[in-house]
Amino acid sequence: MANSAQARKRARQAIKQRAHNVSLRSTLRTAIKKVRKAIDGGDKTAAQAVFKESQSVIDSIADKKIAHKNTVARYKSRLSAAIKAM
Repeated sequence: MANSAQARKRARQAIKQRAHNVSLRSTLRTAIKKVRKAIDGGDKTAAQAVFKESQSVIDSIADKKIAHKNTVARYKSRLSAAIKAM
């Protein structure tokens, strides 16, 4: 348990920051699921359009260090490869 005022404040801030990060991580997962759903739909042009929209969301989350940049690059690479394979 935090004993000093500073430690109590940092604990409060950590809770808020964690909630914000969880929200952003959920946004990342949703963006990836949208692209996968479009790929499963079978329409290549629609999948490319959804992927293009999702790329900016995915990159912004990597810039905020919610997910590691290499992890995000791997997701994008695999999604792109799946679209090309259609």
